[in-house]
Amino acid sequence: MTNNEDTTVNDSVSTAGADPGLTLVLGGTGKTGRRVVERLEALDVPVRMGSRSAEPAFDWEDETTWAPVLRDVEAVYLVYYPDLAVPQAPAAITAFTAAASAAGVRRVVLLSGRGEDEAQACERIVQDSGLEWTVVRASWFAQNFSEDYLLDPVREGEVVLPAGDVPEPFVDADDIADVAVAALTGGHAGQVYEVTGPRALTFAEAAAEIGGAAGREIVYIPVGMDDYAAALREHGLPGEVVDLLTYLFTTVLDGRNSAPADGVRRALGREPRDFADYAKEAAASGIWTV
Repeated sequence: MTNNEDTTVNDSVSTAGADPGLTLVLGGTGKTGRRVVERLEALDVPVRMGSRSAEPAFDWEDETTWAPVLRDVEAVYLVYYPDLAVPQAPAAITAFTAAASAAGVRRVVLLSGRGEDEAQACERIVQDSGLEWTVVRASWFAQNFSEDYLLDPVREGEVVLPAGDVPEPFVDADDIADVAVAALTGGHAGQVYEVTGPRALTFAEAAAEIGGAAGREIVYIPVGMDDYAAALREHGLPGEVVDLLTYLFTTVLDGRNSAPADGVRRALGREPRDFADYAKEAAASGIWTV
């Protein structure tokens, strides 16, 4: 984090009064969760990882695992897998927030999806839970190109997606983590932060910027949704994942999210990280090296 971010977060900790309590980070090995854990530990905030591989283990599909991870927890970074847009999410969020409240949790920070009506229904569940809440409503992650399903296509030089030419203000996962940590450590209760990058790019423009940073040609190839879904099934992706991606590309990427939002600036007092800076750093790490 920059010095400005450190000041923002440390000010939030100081306003909380006593030493920070235990924070549960769900999805603690994921793109944002891992970054949230790193930042909390740097601030000497006690952290408990919430994942199937942690001890105690946490599993969204097994409610018997919830009480052990919620024990003695003061704040929760709430990330639902695979996405708040899936049909089972509202029931899970309702049950989990009730369990958190019963366990004595005070604060919850929900990672939500920008432009997803289903996700915003889950936001309302959290807001009505009686817990102190903050919503971090994120646009499309820049890190999907380097830490997720678009990594191999970038390495192969062709990003094939049914995204057309709709622009998206890709948000850096580091910005999401910074906002989440500021909220987890106090001072942002009752806020909904729409976090995006500072400018919108089409997927073709994003591929070109990645190519420029990586020093080779990366092209974006648009494809129809039906053909894309069929290709995903041929590669063995589960049906629910195919359905989720179909929803994201046909609904969320319809232009509703094209305008950048001011969540990072409101939460942290600075501008969000630009996609070009993300691409340069990722390229320098060698992640896209063939």
